Amino acid sequence: MNDVVAVVGAGTMGTGIAQVAALAGHPVLLLDTVPGAADRAVSGIRERVKTLVTRGKIDADPDALDLTAVDSLDALASAGLVIEAIVEDLAVKRRLFADLERAVGPECVLASNTSSLSPTAIAAGLERPGRVLGLHFFNPVPRMRLVELIAGADTAAGLADWTAALVERWGKTVVRAAATPGFIVNRIARPYYAEAWRLYEERAAAPEVIDAVLTGAGGFPMGPFALMDLIGHDVNEAVTRSVWTAFGQDPRFAPSPAQRALVEAGRYGRKSGRGVYGYGPDAPPPEATPAAPRPVPVGEVTFNGAADLHPLLTRSEVDFRVGALSNDTVVLPSGALLVRSTGTPATELVEEHGRTVIVVDRTLDDATATAVAVAPCDGCPEEALDEAIGLLQAAGLVVHVVDDTPGLIVTRTVAMLVNLAVDALQQGVATAADIDTAMRLGAGHPLGPLAWGDRWGAEIVDEILAALQESYGEPRYRRTPLLRRRALTGATLTGGE
Repeated sequence: MNDVVAVVGAGTMGTGIAQVAALAGHPVLLLDTVPGAADRAVSGIRERVKTLVTRGKIDADPDALDLTAVDSLDALASAGLVIEAIVEDLAVKRRLFADLERAVGPECVLASNTSSLSPTAIAAGLERPGRVLGLHFFNPVPRMRLVELIAGADTAAGLADWTAALVERWGKTVVRAAATPGFIVNRIARPYYAEAWRLYEERAAAPEVIDAVLTGAGGFPMGPFALMDLIGHDVNEAVTRSVWTAFGQDPRFAPSPAQRALVEAGRYGRKSGRGVYGYGPDAPPPEATPAAPRPVPVGEVTFNGAADLHPLLTRSEVDFRVGALSNDTVVLPSGALLVRSTGTPATELVEEHGRTVIVVDRTLDDATATAVAVAPCDGCPEEALDEAIGLLQAAGLVVHVVDDTPGLIVTRTVAMLVNLAVDALQQGVATAADIDTAMRLGAGHPLGPLAWGDRWGAEIVDEILAALQESYGEPRYRRTPLLRRRALTGATLTGGE
């Protein structure tokens, strides 16, 4: 196969792919149906590369890049690889691939940058469906390392290996996914948005609080609402709806009515000037970390001589006598309990423990967390809540008080991410290693969901989901059979494939 790479579609994704291929030394042909779009894209690539060179980011000669704008499919006849990056519409893609098959040589590889459509469906009806596969790049393509490679049912043996090796020479990390809806990232990432919307719709917490807790306690680089505003709610909601439809309207992937209302109102996010948050000089976005409740003076934490039993609180260095019943439960001076979340709301735990309960959310890492959420039971005395807030503040944490909702924020979000990751593993969508790599590099998560599940323990994740399902009484929180098995046997999620 020759080294000419053709890209069809000169939008953001297509332009990014063309830039990466050109910098890797390929002659690149760029085609778009909009008159002048390909020429503008080529000029834009050269300018961006000049900027990168000036800043010392890369070593390249922008004028030496072999980039050519073309205006017809016939001009792609010399290509050894064509990457399509057009609208995410199966019928449109099928027509394009049928036309490409007539325009290029018999050995040319045809790849789609689809984010959710099956290469098998795209190749249906072609004379040579064996040369079609999916190459899902992530935006912005020059910076994002991940590429999902998806072989269709008819993709020729060895073609995936050849393509993976090629894309890896471009500096990308390739993960392989089965041709299922959403592949890896767009399938498993849905709860990061869906649980945030559910918390918002239940008025459990404001968007800025949800964002602050998932970044400060969960370690995510950007909260879900800020991220959706950046992506665009029209795009994010369309992907959610596509995955939901492809899975037969499975409740685990259900779109949010509140997000749909934003889309219908034209509040797409940053690009429209307003989404969940406002943008522009007249409507600045809120601070990333809202004001915390008033500090409560406390003293040395003794835990009755067992100060190593509660990792989230051992950072406290002032006098505050509490008792430790276990590493997940602390007795406050008032007699109230501070309990680490396993999904059950605080008010339900009151009956079990026979005293006031305040639930504290889970974190990515107790040692480095900067914020945390707590939920007091209904009727919680102010004194008990102040004690809990003061103890956590003494540990250096910004404390966010939220409504008594099942699983609070981080706990339920991560449990659902783990559940969908295990579901994908069980269905052979990808290996455990590729699933975790994809979610770290493609979604920016601080830890792969399977590794996160192992950090908490499959038994704990299983318990959280069981509590959520009992609270809501719906299949949205049903546990994947493989998760149940690993919880029962104590086996890890990242091993034993």
